[in-house]
Amino acid sequence: MLKFVKGFLIITWICSLSGFTFQDSLVEESTNQPVSLQTRVRTVVLDAGHGGKDPGCHGASNDESKIALKIVLELGERIKDEYPEVRVIYTRTKNVFVDLHERSAIANRNKADLFISVHCNAHHSSKLAGTETYTMGLHKTSSNLDVAKRENSVILQEANYEKNYNGFNPNSPLGHIMMANYQSAFMMNSLKLAQKIEKQFKQKTERHSYGVKQAGFLVLWETAMPSVLVESGFLTNKNEEQYLASQSGQNEVAEAIFRAFKSYKEEIEN
Repeated sequence: MLKFVKGFLIITWICSLSGFTFQDSLVEESTNQPVSLQTRVRTVVLDAGHGGKDPGCHGASNDESKIALKIVLELGERIKDEYPEVRVIYTRTKNVFVDLHERSAIANRNKADLFISVHCNAHHSSKLAGTETYTMGLHKTSSNLDVAKRENSVILQEANYEKNYNGFNPNSPLGHIMMANYQSAFMMNSLKLAQKIEKQFKQKTERHSYGVKQAGFLVLWETAMPSVLVESGFLTNKNEEQYLASQSGQNEVAEAIFRAFKSYKEEIEN
């Protein structure tokens, strides 16, 4: 019981930092019934990683920020075509820099039911190719922590980053592990969506999947809803860079994520 109370207090405290309260995500069905978590997807926020002065990781001739944006815009069109009643919000629609703090704030301000962040991966070995999808959580391996550090290091380019992130140090393993406790309230649905995305990648694109992993990404930390970060492939692999840079490859990736979104939406709403 004590562990539960401590966990609840931690979640409440961090939610307050983002301007989010539990009343925002709870719906009271009647005066005689207890509140319950929302089980409908009315608003989804799509986040294209990096942008502007932060190009993300590089391939031989392509930047992560531009490829991620094309995938996200294609994904958004698929969602709007299939579900016109669902509000689709982008954290950016152009190659501009957006603070990680602002990306999550966009989702929280709009009371989003889902947050999907799309990225491209990199590795010192050019042999690695494939996909992986992350949810917020403790770091199981040093490689997961390395990915989180790389993606989070962008905050060093933000003005007042120490104030915005309450002194968080993107190079500190302890800082990453401490913040990983936050999203436990949304973990199950985050994992559900992440598993569906990786399943679709294997079925739709027939590419290697490294599966679902957990790591402390700042862009997921402050989102007060189920959230995932998709690493759509390795730009450091020549063949995969060509695939991700092509329109057909981007369409396949967007379609795979969309199919996972559709499956997730139908499951939780039914």
